[in-house]
Amino acid sequence: MSTVEDFFAEHDDWPWNPPRPGRATFHYLILVTEGELLHDVDHVTRTVACDQWLWVRPGHTQCWHPPGAARGPFILFEPDVLRSDTARLLATLTAHEAPAVLSPHPDDAVWLRQTTLQLLDEHRALGRRRLDVHHALRRSLLESLLLRLANSPDLTLPGAAAADTSRGDTYARFVDALELHFRELHRAVDYAGLLGCSVRTLSRASREAAGKGVREVIDERRSLEARRLLGGAGWDARAVAAHLGFTDPANFGRFFRNHTGLTPAAFAAREAEAGT
Repeated sequence: MSTVEDFFAEHDDWPWNPPRPGRATFHYLILVTEGELLHDVDHVTRTVACDQWLWVRPGHTQCWHPPGAARGPFILFEPDVLRSDTARLLATLTAHEAPAVLSPHPDDAVWLRQTTLQLLDEHRALGRRRLDVHHALRRSLLESLLLRLANSPDLTLPGAAAADTSRGDTYARFVDALELHFRELHRAVDYAGLLGCSVRTLSRASREAAGKGVREVIDERRSLEARRLLGGAGWDARAVAAHLGFTDPANFGRFFRNHTGLTPAAFAAREAEAGT
């Protein structure tokens, strides 16, 4: 754990000179306490204002902007640091598709800031107490912080009212399965079979929770992965097509153009130019 200002000071020529996109393997969580932070998450520039939180989750493509006046605590943690029972309670918050910018409930904002500063203090207190106690305190403070942050209004997504219904549960399980299998499974019937339900049940769950059909959700996930690989990872179109299960690169080209308005080559060139 650190602060945004310390991170910028310690990396004065990287990764924003020039800005270079990269794939997150940790959770990046930043509370902005002063100024304004600009940060690209999955090729979209996010503006994080004072008292808002930026959350970059593992698997997201991110790109830093040049240092500005932003100040605030910077928390970096691995996906498996949370205890299993806490991780289940935080599933909506840590989900791959959860919002990148969070505005906490006004009743929680001061508490969240104070707890974050306590976590930063404990991180810097290495050697002050036994190592096992130090690690237990850090994890306890982090879990308390995240459980309170899960109360953010931003997490009230379409269909949230159905989260406790069987259809809400079906959609949540579908999204989990999609994250594991989007490279090789591309049809609603594939996921219905995995979940042990009918295509009709899955389609209703998707419409109710996300306002989209199952195929649209699948295609959006594949398109997102294609943009990540063509942009941040620098893969060529043929390799991306094979990775995402397209047997014909031409079909992938049409798919990508339909979802982005650009050919894979044009998108890759634009991203490369933006990073120079």
